[in-house]
Amino acid sequence: MAEPQANWSPEGAPQRRIVRESGLEARIAHIAGPVAEGLGYELVRVKVTGQNGMTVQVMAERPDGTMGIDDCEAISRDLSPALDVADLIGRPYHLEVSSPGIDRPLTRPKDFELWAGHEAKIEMEAMQAGRKRFRGILLGLADGQAGLRIAAEGGSEDVWLPLAEMAEAKLVLTDALIAAVQAEPRDA
Repeated sequence: MAEPQANWSPEGAPQRRIVRESGLEARIAHIAGPVAEGLGYELVRVKVTGQNGMTVQVMAERPDGTMGIDDCEAISRDLSPALDVADLIGRPYHLEVSSPGIDRPLTRPKDFELWAGHEAKIEMEAMQAGRKRFRGILLGLADGQAGLRIAAEGGSEDVWLPLAEMAEAKLVLTDALIAAVQAEPRDA
């Protein structure tokens, strides 16, 4: 697996992504990350799908968590020629630049703090506490581990999952999440 890539937080300190793209996605992220950061954005995730022949999806956002159409256009305008010059894909493709959306992937340590109190799904690379998939309420981050309160027989149980061993994590679209996003923008 590729080493997590750095993103810059508003304070200028590196913010490591826990997503480990591999293969073509990793090579695209290697180009997309610096392009986005050079424009003042943070790369959230790169995904390649078979939609419309081939689609390269790039998720990014401003350090404050916002992302508008003009922002997507700015990244696309600079990223498209960089990808063409690198010639990584070798066939026609569609480039989609977007915000992470409400039910966003959690790809950086700060995401687990910013979205504490909301429901998330986490899949681990290896078994943790006898399982690989978890769903519950985010508790935050401590010592490189994300906390999750999961429903257990007779109540709930708190589990702490190492970020370095996460395969995927994302918020679950709930009424509470929608209300929180509509109520106020998040600070990064």
